[in-house]
Amino acid sequence: MNKKEVIWREILFQAIENKKFEFTQKEIAQKYKFSLSTAFNALKVPRDSGCLEAGGRGFRVVDTEKWLYLWATFRNLKKDIIYQTHTDEDIRDIEGEMPPHIIFGVFSAYLKKYKDAPADYDKVYVYSEKEKLADIKSRFPHKKGRINLIVISSDQWLKNFGKITPDCQTFADLWNLPEWYAKDFLNALKEKLFHF
Repeated sequence: MNKKEVIWREILFQAIENKKFEFTQKEIAQKYKFSLSTAFNALKVPRDSGCLEAGGRGFRVVDTEKWLYLWATFRNLKKDIIYQTHTDEDIRDIEGEMPPHIIFGVFSAYLKKYKDAPADYDKVYVYSEKEKLADIKSRFPHKKGRINLIVISSDQWLKNFGKITPDCQTFADLWNLPEWYAKDFLNALKEKLFHF
């Protein structure tokens, strides 16, 4: 993920999960040790799209849903995939045998947070730092067959959100998946986030 997406995730996480809607570019830049110009440039598209309003010393998020769709459209999940393989194991077993450093994404993240699944799923998506990929490969060596384990490159800050991706990232990732059941998860998550 690029710096812009890291900033978007932080703001959307705070707005959706903590109901914090007011920020300053300085606090965002300082938290991630980014330059003020990086923070300013990251907010250009959401600002132009009416997702936030600038005023005084900071800005206020006014449309989290629109911003979430904006991120989902910008997100390029495919380019962040660092390993994929087939394993004969059951989905729950794959999830259970993951090394402790990984962060569960998409379907697994939804299930672990909300304790239910809107559809059955047959693929596990996890995030891992590239340096720790060997641990996953030793547990799940490369094998031909239908891919059902996908590892996505984790940025250095993702672990600050816990063992699963935050809802905003789960949403953006689900939006980018080809599996037919991703739409069921997306709709269920949308309902949870925006109470349709």
